[in-house]
Amino acid sequence: MTSGADNPRPIDPLPAARGGAWFMESLALLRRQTSRLLFIAILMQLVLGLVQVPVLGILVVLSVPGLTAGILEAFHVTARGGAPAMRVLFLPLAIGNRRGRLFALGALVFVVGIVCVSLLLGGTVAGLDEATLMRLQQGDMNALAEVDPLFITRLLAAFAISVAISGTLTFFSVPLVWFRDRPFWPALSAGLGGLLRHWKALLVLGLVLAAASLPFALLVGLLLQLAVAGGVAAFIATGLVMVLLLLFQLLLFGTQYCAFRDIFGFAASAPPPTAADGGDGQLVA
Repeated sequence: MTSGADNPRPIDPLPAARGGAWFMESLALLRRQTSRLLFIAILMQLVLGLVQVPVLGILVVLSVPGLTAGILEAFHVTARGGAPAMRVLFLPLAIGNRRGRLFALGALVFVVGIVCVSLLLGGTVAGLDEATLMRLQQGDMNALAEVDPLFITRLLAAFAISVAISGTLTFFSVPLVWFRDRPFWPALSAGLGGLLRHWKALLVLGLVLAAASLPFALLVGLLLQLAVAGGVAAFIATGLVMVLLLLFQLLLFGTQYCAFRDIFGFAASAPPPTAADGGDGQLVA
């Protein structure tokens, strides 16, 4: 269903079965370049780990859509038979005419998160002592045991709602900015329109991903039990848990790429530079 024309297609809603097809296509792409995609995902997590650094953390949050575009570009390279290089992750943040729009999407996600937290937590934050609040801001999970369960419930709800809204806004708008060079507002409008138009296929995709997450969750649970035992087995189990979580995350990115490819296609007039590692380490168009 992909087209090289500059106008998005198809106009008619895709059949619901396409949702399952996107999952299988994503799995096939992931199998094709598992190690390279996994290393890129690890690099992304290392970058996101800098979010706790003062000032720099805000820049990291704003760069999330750009990093997402980098992961999608890695899948695009893979789909065209190439081998994505590690630096492809940062390619969207280096393209001047799109970087600003991707940062604007990051700012939108940041604002959505702040609004969700402010509305749902309300005055519960005021009930926390300054020391506990500081520990939470620094990522100290042990501080959660000292917090009112109501605060934890509202915090998780705020996080879930924020992720749902942000994911809806950026699911297609990020690739529309990156792959089709769309301006900020048209990308948001077209992206939301694509979600609404093809909701049946996307609903099936969500159900398939939910079903696929069950064996992942079961295996992660078993590995976490091994990790509690300590010793070398715990170290190995912890590493395997991280790998499994990253692979599932990549599977999600892959379905995003496959859905975008099917619904919008790629502009033939001005495709973004591609970072395929052809052996000489050079960027090729």
